Amino acid sequence: MSLRLATFNVENLLTRFDFTGYRNQLRQDRVIKLFEVSNEGTYQQLEQARVIASTDDTRQMTALAIADADADILCLQEIDNMAALQAFEYGYLYRMVGNGYRQKYLVEGNDSRGIDVAVLMREETRDGQKIELRDIKSHAMVTYREFDLFDEEIGKTNRLDDKIFKRDCLELDLRIGGVPMTLYVVHFKSMGNPRDGLDGRQSTLPIRRAEARAVRRIIENRFGAGHTASKNFVICGDMNDYQERVDVIGRRGTGYRFEHQDEAESALDVFSKDGFAENVVRRREPLDRWTLYHSRGPEEQWLCQLDYLWLSPALAATNAKRIPEIIRHGQPYRTIFPPGQQVERYPRTGWDRPKASDHCPVVMTLDLL
Repeated sequence: MSLRLATFNVENLLTRFDFTGYRNQLRQDRVIKLFEVSNEGTYQQLEQARVIASTDDTRQMTALAIADADADILCLQEIDNMAALQAFEYGYLYRMVGNGYRQKYLVEGNDSRGIDVAVLMREETRDGQKIELRDIKSHAMVTYREFDLFDEEIGKTNRLDDKIFKRDCLELDLRIGGVPMTLYVVHFKSMGNPRDGLDGRQSTLPIRRAEARAVRRIIENRFGAGHTASKNFVICGDMNDYQERVDVIGRRGTGYRFEHQDEAESALDVFSKDGFAENVVRRREPLDRWTLYHSRGPEEQWLCQLDYLWLSPALAATNAKRIPEIIRHGQPYRTIFPPGQQVERYPRTGWDRPKASDHCPVVMTLDLL
């Protein structure tokens, strides 16, 4: 019996317009900056027209990427609300795959922008095994005090009774053809701006590390510390951190070279350091593990993995010969691919936008015992 499981940050699947750019230039879209806008009402009209004009192409590509992943269970990040999820599934995804995801789950989390994690599931796997949800639980309300995860580093930006998860850790207790499996769907703290002499990744690392520790605590509380290895669980989502990266060195006119390097520390060491779970994307070649291209000019550009399927030791052993897939057809043309990895982009893909997402779906076929 097998199951196709995927994770994908679809980026800003919203049902609302963001008009804050009129008063905050840092949040204003670049195309509107080319025009003189005399008043806020005109700005709102222009912003609405811009978003509506670009969204159709973007969401068609998002749906194509999901269709190519062809998952039985799909873990999503950056969903506005259930209305947005239903509109996208019916209006775009159903038209692409011809077979909808009838089971939809979303719990409002903590993100200040209102973006949440969500799960879409078919009623059956492709080989006819029933997919059942036995229980769903949000851990959005867990605090640093409750899990005893407050320390000096966390104290620089958070208080003792603040919530650990900046979005959520959504726990789903499933039965796949009667076989138990538990999903933990997360979207960790994003890398912010530099602070106290540290870059954006390092300055926010303590928060993501606490989130990872909290996920591990939740799993250990569920199954018992020291007894998790034999259970079927997967930690899915955009974790906004990486343990390795591929530096992209060069310019368009002169060509590029690619250098792999390991990071000295990562929040995700919490999962990997003692074999608690396996990042199965590392079964791919070192230059072929990335799910996102980062660039701030030619001196700061690299490929890295932000999107993960962490398998429990039991699931990893059962699927020891399986390798996950990364769907990159929806990447914009600005993304620099190492040699041999180029793909045919979806129709109407742009240099920077439209695109399916800056992130790539990660999908894996899992055998369940």
